[in-house]
Amino acid sequence: MKISYNWLQQFLQIDWEAEKTGELLTDLGLEVEGIEKIESIKGSLKGVVVGEVITCEKHPNADKLKVTTVNLGNGSPVQIVCGAPNVAAGQKVPVATIGTMLYDEKGEGFKIKKGKIRGEESHGMICAEDELGLGQSHDGIMILDETLVPGTPCSEVFNIETDYVFEIGLTPNRTDAMSHYGVARDLRAGLIQQGTSMELISPSVSNFHVDERTHKIDIVVENKDLVPRYCGITITDVEVKESPEWIQNRLKAIGLTPKNNIVDITNYVLHELGQPLHAFDASKIRGGKVVVKTLEEGTKFTTLDEVERELSSEDIMICDADENPLCIGGVFGGAKSGVTEHTTSIFLESAYFNPVSIRKTAKRHALNTDASFRFERGIDINTTKYALKRAALLIEEYAGGKMSSDILDFYPAKVEDFEVFLSFENAYRLIGQEIPKETIKKILASLEIKINSVTDAGLGLVVPSYRVDVQREADIIEEILRVYGYNNIEFSHKLNTSISFDDDKEVKIENIVANQLTSLGFNETMANSLTKGDYIELSDNLNADFNVEMLNPLSNDLKVMRQSLLFSGLESVAYNINRKNNSLKFYEFGKTYHKYESGYQEDKHLTLFVTGTRTQDSWKVATQTSDFFYLKGIVTTLLSRLGIDTLKTTPTKSDVFSEGITLSLGKTKLVELGVVKRAILKEFSIKQEVLFADFNWQNILDLVGKKKIKVADLPKFPAVKRDLALLLDNKVEFKEIYNLAFQSERKLLKEVDLFDVYEGDKLPEGKKSYAVSFVIQDENKTLADKQIDKIMQKLQQTFEKNLDAVLR
Repeated sequence: MKISYNWLQQFLQIDWEAEKTGELLTDLGLEVEGIEKIESIKGSLKGVVVGEVITCEKHPNADKLKVTTVNLGNGSPVQIVCGAPNVAAGQKVPVATIGTMLYDEKGEGFKIKKGKIRGEESHGMICAEDELGLGQSHDGIMILDETLVPGTPCSEVFNIETDYVFEIGLTPNRTDAMSHYGVARDLRAGLIQQGTSMELISPSVSNFHVDERTHKIDIVVENKDLVPRYCGITITDVEVKESPEWIQNRLKAIGLTPKNNIVDITNYVLHELGQPLHAFDASKIRGGKVVVKTLEEGTKFTTLDEVERELSSEDIMICDADENPLCIGGVFGGAKSGVTEHTTSIFLESAYFNPVSIRKTAKRHALNTDASFRFERGIDINTTKYALKRAALLIEEYAGGKMSSDILDFYPAKVEDFEVFLSFENAYRLIGQEIPKETIKKILASLEIKINSVTDAGLGLVVPSYRVDVQREADIIEEILRVYGYNNIEFSHKLNTSISFDDDKEVKIENIVANQLTSLGFNETMANSLTKGDYIELSDNLNADFNVEMLNPLSNDLKVMRQSLLFSGLESVAYNINRKNNSLKFYEFGKTYHKYESGYQEDKHLTLFVTGTRTQDSWKVATQTSDFFYLKGIVTTLLSRLGIDTLKTTPTKSDVFSEGITLSLGKTKLVELGVVKRAILKEFSIKQEVLFADFNWQNILDLVGKKKIKVADLPKFPAVKRDLALLLDNKVEFKEIYNLAFQSERKLLKEVDLFDVYEGDKLPEGKKSYAVSFVIQDENKTLADKQIDKIMQKLQQTFEKNLDAVLR
């Protein structure tokens, strides 16, 4: 939120430096994240002076240029080539001298230099108003008052305002500070605590009066729960034109672009008092009636940005007597009911809308406006009418409007101030220090919290309605503490603590694994459990019916709870690769979330991501690219560290891998690992290979410490290992080789493992090479070479027949 210091000083005549004021605001809980110096005219016209055109002759080499001599008040006239059609001798004009920086609409600057134009020297530039930032016209140069003295700095001729803008990181609970007046009110409390008492100057509306009751527009509110308060007034004979310069400067300072006097005044009051307003063209309101209601689901409505939207039956709509929608209440205006240059009468609205309803509507239509920002957090319902009067008086003054109706105020149930009892004992206990009772009373008074009753035990308090976040005793204590100053609380130099020993088995196991992974160069990540719903389409193993969806998502990117940790991890990988960090090792302990017919289910996982090189580049170590077997070694080492070995290797059934395996203990699946499919990586704009391992962490936790130890004789006869290098079609997967091998030899074949995959230009197109190892063992005798060769020949023939494999 941007707060103008000049604007703030309208309510509180403080003369502190901006930095000092920013420090106090931060101490009060309104954290100032930055202070920016701004000027109503960038550069403040430094180097631009009043010049007097002495002579003006046609350029000898250009029909549209003129050669002038200009008196700059320093005794020696200079020659300036000018292309403006209206330049003439005797004029007083603004001149940008050599070295002056001028700025365009985008704020990009260019320096005035000495030069030659069509052979004639030019020592400066006679400026048009748009070149100086004083207007939009470029029809010709500016003609100044003839009484001005040559050499006078133009910064003294024009009203240039310098301001400082605070960027405040407003927390959601501080709805009372969503305006300049609210910040000034809080700042005053801080100043009082520091011994500086200042009057808080609020805008006066005592001059408000009705000129003539000739153009009344009635108000009908159909649901008081959605719209607890709604005020409106009709103003006629308005002239839509530019706002006065001071209003434009205020709006520009906080980043708003001035539109016209009516719209600018509503924006001005919004940022002044925190009350959103909306002005309708009264001629567009049929039947002389404003109806606040909800419309049928799917009703079409075109908003100010020319986008046709489908309304929800829960959206608060401002309609006319014929139920034609004019505006999405509290969020966005309509394309056909707004103020234009042809508007002569307006209906001015000031309302309080249900915060929950506004929040849902804004999220539903992906609209985030200054009005919805305030309504959805909860504004002060008792400021509604006051802000309407304030805006109406400004419109009367700067648009020539006449009040043509009384203020209609729908307010069926008045909101009362909150009553809270503050216990001194509880205050001292939570603060950790005894603050004098008189100091507490002084702080509460500065915060406009009234003291109803005083006892030895505490205070009976009445909290103003605009402090919607202060409704409990603890909230009152927090208010006292922030104004008193956290830095003023004394603390002991001695710290007492008790040592506890964590016997949580799961935490211990996680720490063991985390320490081992960290020692291997891994970094831990913690991704958001909320993710995109579209990710479900990247894998057939995931089901959209099992999604746990948010009822009121913050955005489409945070719409569902994740069913897999893969995609959030790939987001982290992509983020780092895009910032030239290409060698990565990540791990994450997290959960997946599913909605089954039987109910909701959370599953624990540990995931690993590896990409790029194994180690940092060094002259001492040859660069090695991380591959499948590097990841497999890490996975098996982790499991071995937890006492889990004698693993069974099978081809993975997960379709997120182009190549992968599943490691199991008996029938219990422990981890799936492999190379992530390129099609998935492409969705994240990742062009390098990524290795992924997904541990079923709950299964591992169940196994650790429960493994049954079996004692068996060591094999009396040796096992034999043989390898085959097979040339295969790209479509063939390892699991096909695995299954065929055990179908071919069930008795003596013990293990089948894939230890290398090669795809490159040295192979025929559409082919790849698999290096597969086979472990053969007879528990009753030593295998003879003939028997081994027979088994291997049988396996080779099986692969050739079923997979069209060729031995390399």
